[in-house]
Amino acid sequence: MIQPLAYIHPEAKIAQNVVIEPFAIIHKDVEVAEGTWIGSHAVINEGARIGRNCKIYPGAVISSTPQDLKFNNEYTRTFIGDNTTIREYATISRGTEEHWKTEIGSNCLIMAYAHVAHDCRIGNHCIITNNVQMAGHVHMGDWAIIGGSSSVLQFTRIGAHAMISGGSLVRKDVPPYTKAAREPLSYTGINSIGLRRRGFENDKINQIQDVYRYIYMRGLNNADALTQIELELPPSNERDDIVNFIRSSERGIMRGPSSNGEKE
Repeated sequence: MIQPLAYIHPEAKIAQNVVIEPFAIIHKDVEVAEGTWIGSHAVINEGARIGRNCKIYPGAVISSTPQDLKFNNEYTRTFIGDNTTIREYATISRGTEEHWKTEIGSNCLIMAYAHVAHDCRIGNHCIITNNVQMAGHVHMGDWAIIGGSSSVLQFTRIGAHAMISGGSLVRKDVPPYTKAAREPLSYTGINSIGLRRRGFENDKINQIQDVYRYIYMRGLNNADALTQIELELPPSNERDDIVNFIRSSERGIMRGPSSNGEKE
């Protein structure tokens, strides 16, 4: 299943039923699990751990040296979860001593020419669309989607089930379950279509909308909004996810639909 024109370092660990096409390069200290396909001219560098049934398309580069001047050749790794697809010429850097690894979850789609920098943590079922440029230390929750040609500032957090419009500049945290668009990036509602596709009932979606009315529609600062949410809205996993996300935000969250500035 390994073409003779591919280069495989003798110390690489390649499982059964892995297909490696001609001119792919697999360096030492790489592990590739069962059923994965690696296309021509893909480069898998040291420290890569590739899960089961992944697809890595031609020209993709995984676990490259971080583009970080503080990097001092410390031993770090890159983890790619099962059933994840990485399309043509996407690049994924390995970690630095800050976190020691870059992580991409299972069932993700990283589209062509996207860049995921060092120490990023990408959840499961995420989609990073064509030409997204993601700086270091970004955290992205499960089922989140970033539209094409967007740029994400370092240390930014993107909540689970969030959907960010193409061409966005993401400079503030994007809370879970939301849609984000415009410049500066702003709240444009909750991701109701995506939530319905994932099995959220209308009552649950309405509860999420109620939470964001306190945050974005009542003219409250975040601290007061969170206090009122906890006092007046019934507890739920979704309510608590939103409250905890905003309360722990160091950058502040994206602005509201009619705000004069981004929320702190």
